[in-house]
Amino acid sequence: MRIDPSNLNLKEKVVFINRVAKVVKGGRNFRFSALVVVGDENGHVGVGMGKSIEIPEAIKKGIEDAKKNLVSVAMVGTTIPHQVNGKFGTANVLIMPAKEGTGVIAGGAVRAVLESAGVRDILSKMIGSNSKINNAYATILALSSQKVSKKVEEKK
Repeated sequence: MRIDPSNLNLKEKVVFINRVAKVVKGGRNFRFSALVVVGDENGHVGVGMGKSIEIPEAIKKGIEDAKKNLVSVAMVGTTIPHQVNGKFGTANVLIMPAKEGTGVIAGGAVRAVLESAGVRDILSKMIGSNSKINNAYATILALSSQKVSKKVEEKK
């Protein structure tokens, strides 16, 4: 099910800008790739990549890509319903619910995704790759695989 970004109040966050080079006969061609996270801080978040010769154009492309890939995040209060693991490439992200007042204990790209999703109390651990891109996508996979049963909601 695709989420329509037009009726959401989305905020953009640039996580990582990388200069990439293509070696050709005449020398090197430089371009920029941008990892962007968009979210309404109310249970919707998306991650996108953009690449261009200029940084602002790469960011704009990344925002458009992120809006196409929005996911809905299951939340119980200010945290997530249960512990979940997300894998993307060699990146492995473990996300655990936390008590109210804990805050977002996460690093780098994982923190940006969780804050954009609107999660206030959470613990996380990045295992394996330190790649910001793979960790961001692994976090999105973990958040989108959350299941909320009515019994869990009633208990909380």
